[in-house]
Amino acid sequence: MFFKRSAFSFLMCLSCLFAQAQAINTLSAQEKKEGWKLLFNGRDLAGWHRYNGKGTPASWKVEQGVLHLDVPKTATDKPRDSGDLATDAVISGDFEFKAEFKIEKYTNSGFFFFVEEAPKNEKIYTTALEVQVGDDKLYQKAVEHPHSSGDLFGIADVRIQEPQPLGSWNKVDVSLKKNKLTVSINGYVVQEHDVTSADWKKRVAAKAQKGVPFANGKFVGRIGLQDWNTSVWFRNIKLKTL
Repeated sequence: MFFKRSAFSFLMCLSCLFAQAQAINTLSAQEKKEGWKLLFNGRDLAGWHRYNGKGTPASWKVEQGVLHLDVPKTATDKPRDSGDLATDAVISGDFEFKAEFKIEKYTNSGFFFFVEEAPKNEKIYTTALEVQVGDDKLYQKAVEHPHSSGDLFGIADVRIQEPQPLGSWNKVDVSLKKNKLTVSINGYVVQEHDVTSADWKKRVAAKAQKGVPFANGKFVGRIGLQDWNTSVWFRNIKLKTL
């Protein structure tokens, strides 16, 4: 009898924990109090558009509350409606950003910050700062910049790698506060840079991004999601301006 009561109590505790778990793509009371906003509502692509265009590419699909860039694994004669996504809203100044992403073998994608849409900027990666997302093991090479999740593409590699196994959800946090740019993967700080420092300016100049607005201290623009011909999943995309 004691065993039955104990087992029942244990199951009830588990039920309570699951009931208290926050639903995806929602804001907790604390997040609302702190000023967080949802960038993805889990139902559709409201608030997003095709980079340098209108509407949204058909390859970006909302499936059971998850934003999925659906790229066929095998060759097909049917052309895919591809394209990067950008937020309708323009972000200016200090901010905190967080999201979750899931990858599979071969995934290569990224989050873009300070995106400047203009006819002269044909490709999103020529105008923005990219926080890399990808299959860490696949892209490991004996050269600088191995394309690990959390890399600042073309500028700085992560100092540690903390990916979850393929098919698991990963968390990314990016913030710009008082000229300090920070990137965390799964709770571990993997990048810290003073964007006014000589080191940062040297890194940017060395990677031929001197003409990009953010390289000249203009931290204004949209947030983007990359389509690089490999599947990737996103959820819980949130932003707080400071």
